[in-house]
Formats: sequence, C-alpha cells, structure tokens
Amino acid sequence: MSTRINTNVASLNAHRQVLGNHKSMSESLERLGSGLKINRGVDAPAQLQVSEQLRAQSAGLRQAIDNTEMGVSLMQTAEAALDEVSRTLVNARQIAVHAANEATNDPFMLQADQQELDNIVANINRIATSTQYGKNYLLDGSKAGNGVISGSNLEFLQGGANARSSGPNGYEIKITTAATRTEHVGAKPLTQAIIDAGEQVTVTEGGRTLNFKTQEGRTVEQTLNDLESAIKDAGLNLELLRPDPEQTPNNDPQAIHLRHKQYGSEHGFTVASSTGGVLSTKGNISELVQNGVDVAGELNGESAMGRGQVLTGGPGASSVDGIMVRYSGEKAPEGQFAGTLTFAQNSMVFQIGGNAGQTTSVSMKSHRASQLGTGVQNESDFTSLTEANLTSRQGATDSIRIIDKAIEQVGVARGEMGAFQKNNLVSNLGYLRIAHENVLGSESVIRDADVAAEMAAFTRNQIMVESSTAMLAQANQNPRSVLSLIG
Repeated sequence: MSTRINTNVASLNAHRQVLGNHKSMSESLERLGSGLKINRGVDAPAQLQVSEQLRAQSAGLRQAIDNTEMGVSLMQTAEAALDEVSRTLVNARQIAVHAANEATNDPFMLQADQQELDNIVANINRIATSTQYGKNYLLDGSKAGNGVISGSNLEFLQGGANARSSGPNGYEIKITTAATRTEHVGAKPLTQAIIDAGEQVTVTEGGRTLNFKTQEGRTVEQTLNDLESAIKDAGLNLELLRPDPEQTPNNDPQAIHLRHKQYGSEHGFTVASSTGGVLSTKGNISELVQNGVDVAGELNGESAMGRGQVLTGGPGASSVDGIMVRYSGEKAPEGQFAGTLTFAQNSMVFQIGGNAGQTTSVSMKSHRASQLGTGVQNESDFTSLTEANLTSRQGATDSIRIIDKAIEQVGVARGEMGAFQKNNLVSNLGYLRIAHENVLGSESVIRDADVAAEMAAFTRNQIMVESSTAMLAQANQNPRSVLSLIG
C-alpha cells in the first residue's frame, strides 16, 4: 500500500458518507415537519402524479357536497312557497263553497266572496313572481322549458328537464290519430211503450252509479230530460247527446246516446238496461264501454306517448323527452302535419358531482294563477283560476272544480320537488360524503408520511451523521502519521 499525503482518499470517502447521511437526515426532518412523504416530484414521480389527481378529485367532491347542500336549500325555498300557495287555495275553496250556497247568499255577500277570491289570486301571483333563491326566480316559469306553438288545435303544456332546445326552426308535430271519447248508443230506441213499462237503466262511471227508472206517462222528451238531470245529480262525468228538442216531436222514439266528457282510452263506463238493446246488448246484463282512443303521433320525428289529447315525448326520445302538447282537433290533420313547437330549455342544472357532466336538472313550472286550474271542463268555460267567478251559483260550482284542479296541480308539483330533493340531492349527498372520505383515504396512503417509520429513520440517520463525522475527523488525521517519516 502506497503512503501519500496529497490526496486523502479515506477523508474523501468519509466526507461523501457525511454528506449522504446529512441529506437523509434532512429528508426525514422534512417529512416529519410536513407530515408528507412526498413533498416534491423527485421523492416519487409516479406517486406524485396519482396523488395530485386524487387531490383534485377530493377538492371537486368537497365542492360538489357544497353544491348539493345549496341545491337542497333552493328546493326547500320553492317547496315552502308552494306550501303557502296550497294553504291559500284551501282558503279559496272554502270561500267558493260558501258562495255556492245560493239559498242564503245575497249579491252583496257574493261580491264580498269574489273580492276575497280576487285577493287570493293576486297573492298567488305575487308568490309566483317573487319567490327567489339569490337572483334566481323559481316559480314564475323562467326556470322551466318554455315553448311556442304554431298550428291550429295545438297547445304547449310543459317541457321536461331533459328535453333540448329546438332552435329557430322548431320541432315538427305530426298527428296520426286524434283522441276520441268513449261513447255508447243504444241499439234500440226509447219508445213510449218501453217508458210506460218501467224501463230500468243503470250507468256506472268513476265509482258512481246511477239507477234510473222511467215513469209511466212521461213522454220520450220528458224522460230524456229526467235522465239528463239524473246523470248530472249523480256526478257522472258523462253527457247525454240528443237532437235539438225544438226540432224533435215529444214522443218520437230516440236512442239513448251517452258520451264520456274526458278523452282517451282509460275513461270508460258501464251500462245496463232491463230491455236488451236500450243500452246493454242483453237485458239486465252490465256491459263495459271503453272505446275512446288516445292521440297518436310524433314529436320531431320521434315516437311519443299519447294519453287522452296529450302527446308526450318518451324517455327514449332524447331531444323531446318530457315535452307535452295537447291536440284538441276532432280528427288528424291532412298529411298528419299539425304544426311546430319552438322550444327553449331553461331548466335549472345542478353540478352534483366532482367531474364534468355529473349534473342533474329540474324544471320549475310557472305557478301563476293563469297556469293553475287549467284543463277542467265546466259549464262556465273557466280556463284557469284567474277566471274563477263566484257571483253566480253555477260560477261558484265551477270555481270549486277549478280550485280543486289547482290544488291537485300544486300538490303534484310539491311531490315532484320532494322526490327530486330526496332522490337526486339528499341521496347523492350521502354518496358524495362517502366518496370524499374514500378519496382522502387513498390520497393519504400514497402521500402522507408514516411518522413512526420516519422517526426511526431520522434517529438512524442522526446516529449515522454523528458516526460519519467522527470518522471524517479520524481520516483527516491519517496524513499526520506520514509526516513522522519526513522528520
């Protein structure tokens, strides 16, 4: 072995060991101080990339939780406003029932009832136009799909939250079959002889039954008048069709012609007569009549479901899903083309997930008085709650029907809001919290330092630093022994 003093290899080696041990001890100190075992890319490049993605996902989930909680607050605000509308409508119904008590009311009392009803209508409109969450108005229809119809016998009802805006050209509406009502005509006309024999007619509709018996000596015209009154008094949703009494002799035989007031295949009734052919085919045997037809057609070239006069875009129809239009024509238009619908989707979209596209939406229909109580057939021709009038007995009776429909519509809207809140928001909130917890756990496994292990490593590195430093000092003494040779 050579003896040299110019280059102290042992010292260089010891110095390198000291530097390495100092570096290891510094890394342990950094990990213990930060609580992380990955502080920079050089610590673990691949694991750093994964942990950064998990951090981003965790932040997204945390914000999605906040978004969902705000969505719950919004839905609660809207539902609370509709709760007040519902209570107001119950009060309106009570007033209408009072106004219908014609025997005890005078014009002054009816006018007072009408003024109170007008005030209730104004209050409903105020709630609909002023209920808001932040700057978003919830019940005025601005947060729903809105459409404009062109074409006769067509009416836009509502648009679902999943439907898409149509653009300027609109969606084409085709009607292949117009809706009809269930009706039945007796094969055998009602004659004076049948009346005098005491004909028994039984009609059942909507859970109500009418048992009508003819009276001897009453003419055909009088008997039909009696039957018409009996149908009305029994509350059957049927109408008796007959020729103009002024142009028909009192005792001319006439067939009994009954027709349901509602359109579609689901509305039927049962008939029976003691004489075969007067109503039922066989005497004293009930016969179900259900020959109404639902409207059939297409929206934007996609199949739609018909129910009564209402055509609804089905779930499989991506562009028109949930869009509802009413066709009131008696027959399908020539060429099947009925008109177009220009639709704008304004439903509220909630970002309820941590990633792009994880959204849900809800459509808030207008709850103005003009949109409540619609679609109710009545003798006063009231089309909505706005037109309800209590100054006559018939008007009060029809107003009750209108208000009942409005209460039903508000109840349905509240049910839809509750279902959306429960199933789309609250349920999702539970999932988000679990997902957030699991993502944080995964990120912790990759990035967080094991303090016990790091403390053991730090202690080892500290000892190694002290040991290597001592050995460096010893190595630095080696050249001195060579100097003794020179002396």
